[in-house]
Amino acid sequence: MSRRSMKEQKKSRGLLYYLGVGLSSGLLAFVILLGVLVIVVPAATGSTPMTVLTGSMEPTYPPGTLVIVRPTDAQDIRIGDPITYQIESGKEAVVTHRVIAVTQSTDGELRFTTKGDANGAADAAQVQPVQIRGKVWYSVPWIGYVNNLVSGGARGWLIPTLAVGLFLYAGYMLASGIAGAARKRRTEASHSGGESAQSADARR
Repeated sequence: MSRRSMKEQKKSRGLLYYLGVGLSSGLLAFVILLGVLVIVVPAATGSTPMTVLTGSMEPTYPPGTLVIVRPTDAQDIRIGDPITYQIESGKEAVVTHRVIAVTQSTDGELRFTTKGDANGAADAAQVQPVQIRGKVWYSVPWIGYVNNLVSGGARGWLIPTLAVGLFLYAGYMLASGIAGAARKRRTEASHSGGESAQSADARR
């Protein structure tokens, strides 16, 4: 094989190698970011991931969006904040709508008037502080349906398992990249040594 063809082959392998590294790095970064946003941050802050099931908050939170609801004191809720609250006090069913007005009852307790972004009118009943689960901190599109498939019982062991799996995958990708780079350097050094020997034989 001529020196020119060897260089062209090395160049071709180099392009494929860097393309693979780039794709792997991008996938790794995406997986880590997703794991942090969906698993690590909520667990560390006591927030709750919840799935948007209806279109009442479109286009901000379309169905399938995962909203991270962070516990918030009623005193810190302002007009314009999206909050998640119990539809009826003491019952599990919740909804996420935006606060459009804040008032006080005769006994001084706050009351919140809410409305879905896509709805034409405000919700009929005002929200009491006891109903509020928290304020939407941030959202992740499309992931909500996956979260919805995981029942409350399974979530206790599945979420930590997924977190460990994500970080093991990240470690594997990092180790593979380091090993691949080391192999590439050894191969290049071997080719370089072979070419030097051939040049020396040619001079003789």
